[in-house]
Amino acid sequence: MCLARTQLTVGLLTPVEAYPDTPFPSLTDHGSLVQRAEEAGFASIWLRDVPFYDPNFGDAAQVVDPFVYAGYLAAITRQITLGSAGIVLPLRDPISVAKQSASTDLLTAGRFILGVSTGDRAAEYPAFGIDFAERAERFQESVEMIKRLQQEHFPSQASRHYGTLSGTLDLHPKPRCGSLPMVAVGRARQSIAWLAKNMDAWIWSVDEDSAITGILSALAEEAGDKPSPKYGYATFFDLDANPDAP
Repeated sequence: MCLARTQLTVGLLTPVEAYPDTPFPSLTDHGSLVQRAEEAGFASIWLRDVPFYDPNFGDAAQVVDPFVYAGYLAAITRQITLGSAGIVLPLRDPISVAKQSASTDLLTAGRFILGVSTGDRAAEYPAFGIDFAERAERFQESVEMIKRLQQEHFPSQASRHYGTLSGTLDLHPKPRCGSLPMVAVGRARQSIAWLAKNMDAWIWSVDEDSAITGILSALAEEAGDKPSPKYGYATFFDLDANPDAP
């Protein structure tokens, strides 16, 4: 299975439950809820990367690590796409991300999407010993290294913030379809031109629906000869117990 959908799809962001009175979801029956979402025809489940609980944000996401969770969901689902939204690249080693995401791709038979970001919680950076001001450059270096490791055999690359690939080592498994779809979640402090040339898709929220037309046009223009990145929109919706509610 290689992802090639071109129509509009609807996915869910974890945790797939409401938890308005606490920063920590219960995860009660979360496996069966994901299975019900798959049966109902939702296209995807997106897993968040939140290493710490920060009281200033009041939200611990789905609590468990996204790659561990993806492995669990891979074993109990069959068709639904699994994506990360998004792995905070500056806080993770790109070699580990390349290995973990390619492994998830293998275990899901090609239905994993690697969503990446720089995160939105500055307080986490000192805990990892990483300069928050360097997150944009780290993000670019990490993306390049992940792509080289997954798409090339015995790649070479020198980096400022990470290690050096000398061309003597080869990472396995490789993505089933030659490359793993990579999605920027948020701007990651990058230009539209960089996103259009280096990402397969971009998830970004806007206040006015009319802005989406401009975003699609900008992505297509900056992509040049490359296929224009797909666009994803994140928002909230509420369910009413009354099936006849307007």
